[in-house]
Amino acid sequence: MQQIISFLIKYKTFLLYLFLLLISVIFTFQSHSYHQSKFLNSSNFITGNIFSFSDNITNYFNLREENNSLVEENKKLRKKLFNSTHFFGSTLDTTAVDYEVVSGRVINNSYADQRNYVTVNKGENDGIAQDMGVITDKGILGIVENTSNNFSTVQSILSDKSNINAKIKNSNHFGSLVWSNTQDYNVVQLIDIPRLVALTIGDTIVTGAMSSIFPENIPIGTIKKFDLDNSKSFYFIDVELFNDMTNIGNIYIIKNLNRKEILQLEAETEAND
Repeated sequence: MQQIISFLIKYKTFLLYLFLLLISVIFTFQSHSYHQSKFLNSSNFITGNIFSFSDNITNYFNLREENNSLVEENKKLRKKLFNSTHFFGSTLDTTAVDYEVVSGRVINNSYADQRNYVTVNKGENDGIAQDMGVITDKGILGIVENTSNNFSTVQSILSDKSNINAKIKNSNHFGSLVWSNTQDYNVVQLIDIPRLVALTIGDTIVTGAMSSIFPENIPIGTIKKFDLDNSKSFYFIDVELFNDMTNIGNIYIIKNLNRKEILQLEAETEAND
């Protein structure tokens, strides 16, 4: 208590000045509307910035939740798209082809080897099995090769073992998508396209219909350049990928629920020949 009294005595002049200043300020604001408006505007500016800063912080920490929500929404839309007759460019009934879509994330990605693999955070517990197609929001990524309870490894299209049915979108001529130039992770090759096909730089390449793994018409890339092969019968086409294979995050795994039946029927047909 003695210290407080000593402090007040020591700084009585300064404290009196502050008291009188406060009184004068109050009287000024009460008697002048201009000063009142300036004070309110300043207060609003300060509180507005505080609220804005707080909102930005909240939004930052909600980004992951919102991103997951968008991924789930995209998953539902892709399922509807893959099962739509319009997606296959036909008015025929496509109910015989039924696709499910599982969303996930890449936890490891290689792209500088001859046989590259991607590890994703979905596995057998999520219904994932070997030979399911994997895509991103921009295009195809690869095919599931091995699974554990909670994870899967995906053979990337950047693998010298990869061979995927693909076609030229504007002509429907199809061939095989491979990765023969293993030095370039932005470009794959489309082979077995006959020389009679009219090609244009920039033509879009999509997945073909001759596959039970990928739905038809999933984007792959665009024609970068093309040449005739040594036999002069087929084109050797460089396809620049839509995907940035060095930066893959969210993915979608495609399950063809009728694939087992299709493969069994085809095997029986071949056995009867």
